[in-house]
Amino acid sequence: MRWIEVMWRESSDSGASSSFALRTAGQITTGSHNRRGWFRAMAALLAITASGPIFAQSPPAAPRFVVVLDAAHGGDDTGARLGGEAEKAYTLALSIRLRSLLMARGFAVVTTRESDATLEPDSRAQIANHANAQACISLHAAESGSGVHLFVSSLAPVQDARFLPWKTAQAAWIMRSLSFAGVVNSALSHATVPVTLGRTALPAIDSMSCAAVAIEVAPERSTDAQGPASLDDPDYQARVANALAAALVEWRSQAREDREQ
Repeated sequence: MRWIEVMWRESSDSGASSSFALRTAGQITTGSHNRRGWFRAMAALLAITASGPIFAQSPPAAPRFVVVLDAAHGGDDTGARLGGEAEKAYTLALSIRLRSLLMARGFAVVTTRESDATLEPDSRAQIANHANAQACISLHAAESGSGVHLFVSSLAPVQDARFLPWKTAQAAWIMRSLSFAGVVNSALSHATVPVTLGRTALPAIDSMSCAAVAIEVAPERSTDAQGPASLDDPDYQARVANALAAALVEWRSQAREDREQ
């Protein structure tokens, strides 16, 4: 492709008239010497200018998929005793670990707490609602039972409305939360983590306007295990965290498919 360069040149002599200089294919032709070539070159330049530059357009960026991780308890509320550790410390560590896994997978992650801070249920709900979250997982732990206890709010479902009562906002999202729980259950089961499903009153989640579940991580127990089971097993902790991350990847994929339909 040959480039055409048009330059404006002013004579240093104040009595001389201004002229265009046209350079094409390494040759320079000036003013009156070749007017026909000058007009042809100008026509070519105008055609290029009219067509404008052609740039490859990037596809539009996908909307941010926001996940809220709610580490239960904190501060004055220590939660249950898990051997020599308080539940509040366990849930915070799990939240930080899961946050890293999700951010590596392209999620926008909001946490309700990053330290040993006291946080009321209403404040947790406010954080999730202000973030316009697509999903929230409330993290708990216990020494009783086995595997993961997975809970959805016990509120009865209602039709979506523009204005939702604060204490029962989750009622409009119950069906989505149940679907989300199904995805989480499948991912945990695939990771060979036992799951118990249930529904109960969840003060923080009941005020959230997004798909939300609570999980309570209990030790992994087997019928032939000797001695007490522990939550400190690194392999078990990794399987739970990775399964939750996989569930959220699947949930994001389903949300994108819904938007495209």
